[in-house]
Amino acid sequence: MSEITSLNVEFLFHMHATLADPVIIPNGPAGTRVVVGITGGSVKGPKVNGTVAHLGADWLTLRADGTAQLDVRALITTDDGASIHAHYLGIMSPGADGSPRIVTAPLFEAGDERYTWLNGLQAVAVGAPGAGSVDYDVYRIL
Repeated sequence: MSEITSLNVEFLFHMHATLADPVIIPNGPAGTRVVVGITGGSVKGPKVNGTVAHLGADWLTLRADGTAQLDVRALITTDDGASIHAHYLGIMSPGADGSPRIVTAPLFEAGDERYTWLNGLQAVAVGAPGAGSVDYDVYRIL
């Protein structure tokens, strides 16, 4: 197998999620747990458009090395009435400019035949937290 030095991707959508105030559980065995509920948001792109439901949360773990491990479950309701479950793990760490950068690997579950193509793909998302929100650009790996 040859070494891969770049990945071909296809832009799927931009996700903007609004967030609740965090619940902090300090000094757990894996680090400090921070639970951040999702209160809403939007999904806009060439492949998926809709809203982010007020259901879902990130069960983030602050780690000793200064990074954070994300564990997110979110529900997208498309503009045409389908429901899509998104689950992703990822890492938040300082970017080149020192501000937080998030890289995740979303997986999707869709039952509506218009979106079952999402079930068989691996996505990557790159984003950053904001004040009470988070933004991601989501890509399909080709």
